[in-house]
Amino acid sequence: MTFEFVGRLLAAFACGVAIGLERQIRQRTAGLRTITLVACGACLFVSLGTLMGTGVTQIAAYVVSGVGFLGGGVIMREKGSIHGINTAATLWCAAAVGVLSGTGYYGPALAGTIAVLTANTVLREISRAINAAPVSTADLIRAYQLTVVCREEDEIHIRALLSNAIHSEPLSFQSLTSRDCSDHPPRVEVAATCRTHPSHQTRLEQIASRISMEKGVSSVSWSANEAEPVPE
Repeated sequence: MTFEFVGRLLAAFACGVAIGLERQIRQRTAGLRTITLVACGACLFVSLGTLMGTGVTQIAAYVVSGVGFLGGGVIMREKGSIHGINTAATLWCAAAVGVLSGTGYYGPALAGTIAVLTANTVLREISRAINAAPVSTADLIRAYQLTVVCREEDEIHIRALLSNAIHSEPLSFQSLTSRDCSDHPPRVEVAATCRTHPSHQTRLEQIASRISMEKGVSSVSWSANEAEPVPE
């Protein structure tokens, strides 16, 4: 029984090291030691159930939920983007490999390790290749703001031009606001917001160029926010 227990623990350790090395090389939050400890810990808990003759599946369920909390600790949100989801998923998979090793399923544990390493290496390069594809093929949307500074008496005319131009496809008109400037003679800043695919940005540039030639317009500018995936 002792030799069998040691064999299962060594299998979990070896699988954890294999997965953890890849994470450590990439300098991730959860590296070699963390991944190996998760795999060994999962193996120990399941082995305890085997040694005591209790329900292994119940203990495995507790391991899954416990590792879920651990994975949540490596997920961080910064400047609108989320980091650490892949590392959290790797921790979860390492626990699964440890559970398989602890129950004596060495073949499935090895297969799981290979699957995790393949996902973090081969699929990583495929993901990069897809992300490098032209933006015209990506399912993205971006918010743009077009700002026009004009004479006070031309405000209504400029608002009408912006509204008519941006209401047309492929631009999705969002808002139109005005505010007084502290210039003399009196000036008004008219700002229009729209959303569209980044490939249609030239349409916005054409509108800006057209309005800049209007009499009474002193300046025209536009800005874009970070592109976001289109909601499902």
